Amino acid sequence: MKIIKFKDKKKYKYNRKVSVKNLILKISIGLHDFEKKKKQRVRFNIDIITDSNIKPDNNNLLSIVNYEDTINKITSLTKSEHHELLEDLAENIFDIIFKSKIVKKVSLKLEKLDIIKNTESVGIEVSKRRDE
Repeated sequence: MKIIKFKDKKKYKYNRKVSVKNLILKISIGLHDFEKKKKQRVRFNIDIITDSNIKPDNNNLLSIVNYEDTINKITSLTKSEHHELLEDLAENIFDIIFKSKIVKKVSLKLEKLDIIKNTESVGIEVSKRRDE
């Protein structure tokens, strides 16, 4: 009888995802005059896929996506200017998040919570991937 030894391969494939769930901000958004006069609640759900080949390093915070920093930048963006469209806001959020070189893909779901009667919300879902 012949004994076969298998090589112990310690290579793993995985995805790392940072999520922000149900962030609700009161912001200035919309095309209509009444939307420009009064801020409205918008719910943000964000999934950020990072480069799984980069190992998180406690001594190098560029090796991770800092969700607190991401939330602060989005909050600052929404306070600083009026956005007419959710799509425009989404593109500005993509610009912020993709500044990190480790980000591979971002998925956004943006919902206006108070704009249409008899609905819980209306909004968009969009994702963007960095070209390899």
